[in-house]
Parts: sequence; C-alpha cells; structure tokens
Amino acid sequence: VPFFSISGSDFVEMFVGVGASRVRDLFKQAKASAPCIIFMDEIDAVGRHRGAGLGGGHDEREQTLNQLLVEMDGFDQNIGIIMIAATNRPDILDPALLRPGRFDRRIVIDRPDILGREDILKVHVRGKPLAKEVDIKVLARRTPGFVGSDLANMVNEAALLASRKGKDAIGMEEMEAAIDRVIAGPERKSRLISEKEKEIIAYHESGHA
Repeated sequence: VPFFSISGSDFVEMFVGVGASRVRDLFKQAKASAPCIIFMDEIDAVGRHRGAGLGGGHDEREQTLNQLLVEMDGFDQNIGIIMIAATNRPDILDPALLRPGRFDRRIVIDRPDILGREDILKVHVRGKPLAKEVDIKVLARRTPGFVGSDLANMVNEAALLASRKGKDAIGMEEMEAAIDRVIAGPERKSRLISEKEKEIIAYHESGHA
C-alpha cells in the first residue's frame, strides 16, 4: 500500500496560497495511488485553532487548514484513502478537524510504563556488548518518565563512556552515569547548579535508596 508521509510544517509558507496548493497536490497524488495511507506529523503546525494566528482570519496557515478540511470532506468511502495525523498538542487543534468524518478517532500514545521501557531498552541494547551485571529490569525501574529517544540516548551515552574507559563491555556503572547525563545533561564542573536542578537530582538520587 502506498504510504505518504509529510510534516505539517511542510505546508507552512510565507506566501499566501502555497500551503493550500501543496495540500491539493498531496491529495491528488493520494487519489491517483489509492488505496493508500497519508500520515501527517506535527499537524498542529497547520491545524491549530483558527483565529489564533497573528495574521487574523485570512493568514496562510488558515487557508491551508481550510483546504485540508475541504479535501477531507471530499473523501468517498470507495476512494480507499486512510489519513493519520500525529501531534503533541491536541488541545490547540481546530475543532473542525475533530468532527465526525474527519479525525474522529483518537489514540493516545503516552510515555511508556516500566514494562514498555524494559522492552524498548532490549531493542536498543541489541548487538551491543553488555557486562553480565547489567540488569534491564533495574534500568527500567530507574528511568521513570523516559521516552524511547531518552532510552536510546542513554544506551548510546553508556557505550561512549565505556569506550572512553577502554572497556570491552557496557557495565551498570556506565548505564547509571548515562541516566544522570540524560536527566541533568553532561557534567560541567565549573557550572553552578540551580535550585531547580538540585531538586531534580535529589529526586533522582532518592530513587537509588
């Protein structure tokens, strides 16, 4: 099945009419390739509540949104186009986008729980040399609030730390240090720590107890 992937920010242009034209072109290609799937990431870039822009009710973004609504209203059940969109800000989307017949089904993808983090870590450590002491379950417990990119960054940081120490395998010591780096950033000895950062570090360290 043909898959069209595009970001909402790709439709946002300075010149009026360009974004709407791109929307028309996208749906023209999709209809010619049906059955197909359209995936639009960051739809809030073009689909935020109308009237919220600095240009009033006729700015470029709102014209682009209007064209998107027109194209979605033109869907026929036999066309075979499925449209999926993603956003981190569902609260700012225009209500017209969420009407029945448009984006009427919402799926919340929240931060992974402890079991989810464990599964994600297993994916990211695959193929990497791990010391026998490394316990994925323990690492999953110690990374509440981490998303997939945080966990990937953590494993990569741990691998770099192990390499700098001349180790052949990644140990728990490197994993723990990598968790601290993801939470508080790289170590900077000359930098004063703010009260907020101290609070974050204190909460994290209390989790080791």
